[in-house]
Amino acid sequence: MGTVELTWPSRPFAREADRPERDRLASVVDPDEDLVRRVGRGDPAAVQALVARKLPRMLALAQRMLGDPVEAEDVAQEAMLRAWKQAPRWAPGKAKFDTWLHRVALNLCYDRLRRRREVPTEISPDRPDEGPAPDRGILAAQLGAQVDRALAALPQRQREAIVLCHYQELTNIEAAGLMSVSVEALESLLSRGRRTLRQTLAHLAPGAEPAAEGGRG
Repeated sequence: MGTVELTWPSRPFAREADRPERDRLASVVDPDEDLVRRVGRGDPAAVQALVARKLPRMLALAQRMLGDPVEAEDVAQEAMLRAWKQAPRWAPGKAKFDTWLHRVALNLCYDRLRRRREVPTEISPDRPDEGPAPDRGILAAQLGAQVDRALAALPQRQREAIVLCHYQELTNIEAAGLMSVSVEALESLLSRGRRTLRQTLAHLAPGAEPAAEGGRG
């Protein structure tokens, strides 16, 4: 099995949290503004372009938050439906459309996670790879499953911070805004989440001793 890099890089970011709110809002540049405007006018090509641009990101977000591909697909589709309905009323300048869409998808995920706690269900078993694959592909799938399980085991807010910053590639400021926390609080969540992931996945590090059967990995 190949070596695995367990570092979780943190990107540099400007300390924009200290700038006046009005100045920060005035500096918002939304790369989706024109596309959303066209969607709001009912342009079919723009609708297709928006779906192609955003649906995979919303699907990835929901998959990592929920750990269930069926629920993730439902969340992603509902988020895109709400984006289509919101487009005619979208007022640019206050926030990026992508940031708003992430908030919608996260809220939908929260709703499903809340219902899970209210109605206990059995944990679905890992789905086997039904098609033929070389050993390397099988090992990669097994590794991915271990990382996904470690991510799912994090406290919800730590998982959200890791997903937004490292998988969705939002800036620390954008992620903090989405989570309604300060940048410092976000950094603390990221630090704790990374530390837990390193500990959980330590057995995958180069030179690590295999975990004893029945022991903690």
